[in-house]
Amino acid sequence: MTRQETVAAAGASRGAADTPTRAPEEAPRTHPWMPVSPCGAGCLTHGDPEVPRWRAVLRLAALAGVVGAAVVSVPVLLVSSRAVRDRTVRGLCRAVLAACGVVVAVRGRWDGADGADGGALVVHNHISWLDVVGLGAVRPMLAVAKREVGDWPLLGALVARAGGVFLDRERLSGLPASVAEVADLLRAGEQVVVTPEGTTWCGGASGAFRPALFQAALDAGVPVRPVAVRYRLGRGRPTTRPAFVGPESLLESLWRTVRLRGTVLELVGCPEIPPGRVDGRRALAALARTAVHTAPGAPFGPPHPGAPQAPSGTPLRP
Repeated sequence: MTRQETVAAAGASRGAADTPTRAPEEAPRTHPWMPVSPCGAGCLTHGDPEVPRWRAVLRLAALAGVVGAAVVSVPVLLVSSRAVRDRTVRGLCRAVLAACGVVVAVRGRWDGADGADGGALVVHNHISWLDVVGLGAVRPMLAVAKREVGDWPLLGALVARAGGVFLDRERLSGLPASVAEVADLLRAGEQVVVTPEGTTWCGGASGAFRPALFQAALDAGVPVRPVAVRYRLGRGRPTTRPAFVGPESLLESLWRTVRLRGTVLELVGCPEIPPGRVDGRRALAALARTAVHTAPGAPFGPPHPGAPQAPSGTPLRP
């Protein structure tokens, strides 16, 4: 892996939504390949139904209760068996979603193509901090997250206690070691969830799937399982308001999320990509991205100009 290829894996951007047009809002970069996002407040859909403020405050209070329960559960997670830990994490994730007023809708396959269940690299498009919570509510998995997530209340603790890997996007020299760590977990039979765009998009557009972490699947000889993440309202209308966009804080995003009425987090399991389907991590990343963005349901926005495309003639299904 060259330095440029290694560095490129850390980058991604955020995209545009289905409503207003806006000028890009870019975060400061520490290096040219640092993930940045053009998304901001102008990406957010307008006219989405909201709950009264008092109800949103009650949701925050319920969420605070979940945080308290998570703190109490930490000793249990440290000494418990894998089965108990998974049940605990799944229950906490479901409680977070319920407190925020979010319902999860699951579609597609969530196991291997032949029904087997072993090591696999699970990849998805990245919109919100809620993404990994929704995935954990369905099936607890080890997660690769940016280093900053480790400092977030509740979510950081859940990722860390579940054995997740934190990736420092500002220290490019650490990326090969992270890839090797993920490969070791995959060889051990773990399912590891990755956001290969490197940062969040608003959901109305999408970013490139950076190839570096796909090398872990190639090295371990395990399949890649793409999952499409989408947010909509109860009647099917797409919404970008749950997106974590621009320079806003986690609290600002959280408040906007708990104000929404009828939020549905849709998770679509795409066909598994078995080992050997394509050659090289770049082709594998492009194929996974195509699977996510052609999954049944609401269409995604246009790809980022730098997003790799699937090789011509490469089928998504066996």
